[in-house]
Amino acid sequence: MTFDCVLQAWHDHQAELRGFLIGQIKEPAMADDVLQDVFFKAMREGRGFCELQNPRAWLFRVARNALTDSHRLRKDWVPVPDHLPDERAPDRAPVDELDACIDATLPDLAESERDILQACDLGPMSQEAYADSRGLSLPAAKARIRRARERLREALTKRCDVALDSAGNVCCHAELDGSSRCFPSSHNRATG
Repeated sequence: MTFDCVLQAWHDHQAELRGFLIGQIKEPAMADDVLQDVFFKAMREGRGFCELQNPRAWLFRVARNALTDSHRLRKDWVPVPDHLPDERAPDRAPVDELDACIDATLPDLAESERDILQACDLGPMSQEAYADSRGLSLPAAKARIRRARERLREALTKRCDVALDSAGNVCCHAELDGSSRCFPSSHNRATG
């Protein structure tokens, strides 16, 4: 449905509005896109537009708002040369490199040990929530997770030849394929 008042206001102010937009954007094609959006908004206003006291002021206000939106959404793209190194993923911490070994070792643990490790250490559950859900006291859950962690550490040391540095942090381990993965650091062999 077209409204004569919108068409008349558009006829009266389009050239001035376009000049304003080109002065702001400096790209005629982009200015024409914003101008078209302003026209569509005026058409959607319909009878409300016809009742405006100052249609010119309304058109300019909508154009300024459209400019603000376009500037906010506009992104300047810079081409990235192919020879740059991929810096999206920083080096993982040595302990994070053990995930494959942990996945392979978990099935060897007792069900209760595997359950608490998967719920609390590998999952989102707190020790208190775990204790409540299993009908345990909090001290019993803490003791169970401590024992499970010790068993997992022993199993990882055997299966993946985990080495610890002088501070007790993982610094070296064998991959499941037999290769060794070491990280810069002095280390001591973990003992079970």
